[in-house]
Amino acid sequence: MNIANEVATRSTCDRKHVGAVIVRDKTILSTGYNGSIRGLPHCDEVGHEMENDHCIRTIHAEANAIVQAARNGVQIDNTEIFITASPCYDCFKMIANAGIKIIYYGEFYREERIITHAKELGIELVHLEV
Repeated sequence: MNIANEVATRSTCDRKHVGAVIVRDKTILSTGYNGSIRGLPHCDEVGHEMENDHCIRTIHAEANAIVQAARNGVQIDNTEIFITASPCYDCFKMIANAGIKIIYYGEFYREERIITHAKELGIELVHLEV
């Protein structure tokens, strides 16, 4: 989780700095932080793109970690992910479909239904006090 916190410092959306690290057998496979689409301006450069009280300019940290693994041909089935904040529902769905089996998170971030679905899917959710 310390590494996820460090990765979060690279975030380019000042509304919330989030970092994610995907791990297998204590080996880091991929990292991600929340930031804009590759090649487009970031929130800290041009401001936020707000919709329903959420900044939609950014791609979430866990989604970026999954995309980074895919771009680099890294297989992430049966892995663990450390995230500084629990995933939103859309990111939870990506995590589940990617085959990640354990989600460690720092702060709980508003999405209660991930708890129910994690139990249904056999995905372990672990809150780590930071």
